[in-house]
Amino acid sequence: MAKIAVVIGSVREGARVSEPIARWVAKSFAGKAEAEVLDLKDYPMSFLDEPGAPPRYNPARHPKPAAQKWIDKVVQFDGYVLVTPEYNRSTSAVLKNAIDHIDHQMDDKPVAVIGHGSSGGAQAVATLRMVLPGVGAVVIPTALFLQNSVAEKVDAGGTLDAELAKEPYGPQAQLDGQIDSLLWYADALKTAREKNT
Repeated sequence: MAKIAVVIGSVREGARVSEPIARWVAKSFAGKAEAEVLDLKDYPMSFLDEPGAPPRYNPARHPKPAAQKWIDKVVQFDGYVLVTPEYNRSTSAVLKNAIDHIDHQMDDKPVAVIGHGSSGGAQAVATLRMVLPGVGAVVIPTALFLQNSVAEKVDAGGTLDAELAKEPYGPQAQLDGQIDSLLWYADALKTAREKNT
């Protein structure tokens, strides 16, 4: 069974919209894959300030302990879901920084992106679609865009409003389709990686 990381892309104090969404996403993998929520609050890295070339091109790098903890965790998964808010027409600085610390841990592994905000996080998603190939990740074609009105219908425990959950083309149906796509890519890419080792 595939191992999937669901990353909370915000570290704001108080109630975070990204957190219940990430918990809903993780619950939706039940019976399909092993999903674990990764909270960037648990990985308080400084902004990338390593000397020399960027991490991907620096085999002699020496990450700080907090960054190494993140790197050691990320490599354990077969695929990823990034749940991102939209700040000033882009993703959050903390999520971008977490990606910047990656060197080869995401190579040829699939990433699904879920944005939320007044425009459904569309520009945050677009930013991540440009950034992720730079660390070797494969961004799956489908994305999920959650308007504030939908995001507010996910409770703190990660349960989507029952009426919304029943809609045939609603957010749960869209998420389930995205999960199926991610897992297809995770399986195909894992097979390809194993053939090349």
